[in-house]
Amino acid sequence: MTTPLVGILMGSKNDWETMRAASDALTELQIPHESKVISAHRTPARHHEYVSSAKDRGIKTIIAGAGMAAHLAGVTAALTTLPVFGVPLKGGLSDGLDSLLATVQMPGGVPVGTLAVGRAGAKNAALLSAAVLALSDPSLDARLVAYRESMSAAVPTEPE
Repeated sequence: MTTPLVGILMGSKNDWETMRAASDALTELQIPHESKVISAHRTPARHHEYVSSAKDRGIKTIIAGAGMAAHLAGVTAALTTLPVFGVPLKGGLSDGLDSLLATVQMPGGVPVGTLAVGRAGAKNAALLSAAVLALSDPSLDARLVAYRESMSAAVPTEPE
């Protein structure tokens, strides 16, 4: 079995509908990853164990998605020096504004790279993880370049 390089965390199994976009992008780029339902508030011991062991298990980046004012990404970043990419999820106040603010407004010294609310944010968190990993993996860099080129090629020059 291939060692996961990216960990995808979500506070609830209901978040999978959104966070699957991160998993799909990582799969397309052939990046081994794992997805876990871990709540910083409801399963704190599970969260602490996962994050504190992540680096030793080969995880290089963590993507954390949570809704409302949950602080999954922030609590995760507080427990590790690995890059943590936060994905605010829709729902709650103003369809995700509360989760966006909870994720982006981190105190100085505990960074969370915050992406867009929802599926676009989950996908971009995966692509940002890929970019970090590609810095030391030329074959992944080539796959990422090819991904971008195929995305560009899919844009028509004419509306019809």
